[in-house]
Amino acid sequence: MKQIDHIGIAVNNTEEGIQLFNAILGQEPFYKEEIISQKLIATFYKIGPTKIELLEPTSPDSAIGKFLAGKGPGIHHVAFEVEDIRQEMTRMRAEGFKPLTEEPYQGALGKLVCFFHPKSTGGTLIELCQKQ
Repeated sequence: MKQIDHIGIAVNNTEEGIQLFNAILGQEPFYKEEIISQKLIATFYKIGPTKIELLEPTSPDSAIGKFLAGKGPGIHHVAFEVEDIRQEMTRMRAEGFKPLTEEPYQGALGKLVCFFHPKSTGGTLIELCQKQ
């Protein structure tokens, strides 16, 4: 693992989340995109070498929608940047961690991503991401 890439925070409403985090961070987000395959809107702030990602569901049946329904707004995941996502997935599987998908897929900012189930990672959803 190279470094923390970002911390994902679930929000009920992107615009309200942006107002809150603009006030907290004293800056505007640098990027916003809708990820149709994941049924969410992702908004990013750059903080030094890492990022904060605000996640708003576009459907209540999305992973973020279900998270918000069960837990409410807050930290959703921690993402780590890796050089070779497939190699890291193999290593982590060998350590007993359970991926949510068998293969990485296209995520925000054009990165390959995969997630590991929080039941296998001490209660925190872990994301691996690789620049393409």
